[in-house]
Amino acid sequence: MKRIEPVQPGTRPELAQQEAKILAERGRVSELYQVLLNSPPICHGWEQMLSAVRNYSSLSADVRELVILRVAILNHAPYEFDAHVPHALKAGVSEQTIDALKSTEYKADHSGFQNVSHLLTPIQQIALKLTDTMTKEIVVPDALFAQVMEHFNPQGRVDLVATIGAYNMVSRFLQALHVGH
Repeated sequence: MKRIEPVQPGTRPELAQQEAKILAERGRVSELYQVLLNSPPICHGWEQMLSAVRNYSSLSADVRELVILRVAILNHAPYEFDAHVPHALKAGVSEQTIDALKSTEYKADHSGFQNVSHLLTPIQQIALKLTDTMTKEIVVPDALFAQVMEHFNPQGRVDLVATIGAYNMVSRFLQALHVGH
């Protein structure tokens, strides 16, 4: 059941400029953005934030996409996951790694991802540990953040935490409004 009707591009002249900006940044006005267009101010802010996270962050594309995929898995957001698999593959993430992430349970003691660690670089492993912790536990222990600090400079830390936070927002928005269902 749809919880909100998407705004079809081109049907509301007052949104033409906003739709053009989304099209320029993303190449299309996806169902997610069609739903967001119901609130032009939220859509505008969302587009700016998510464009910064996706297109202007210091994170490598593989780390960014692994984080996004993992958030989607943890939050049961298949629309988000499916949308990012092509980006992950383009960034050099293997299908084997993507498949392994789906069935990997992160250890609560922060020891890591046993069944996929051989497929990941140390930076990817730390980013995914932080992703699981921020998504499932919210509070990040000092010991884990010390590991993050070993691998990411201040901008990288902000970019990593913002990416995890932003895509938690995306998946929760998608789920609550049944976007892509």
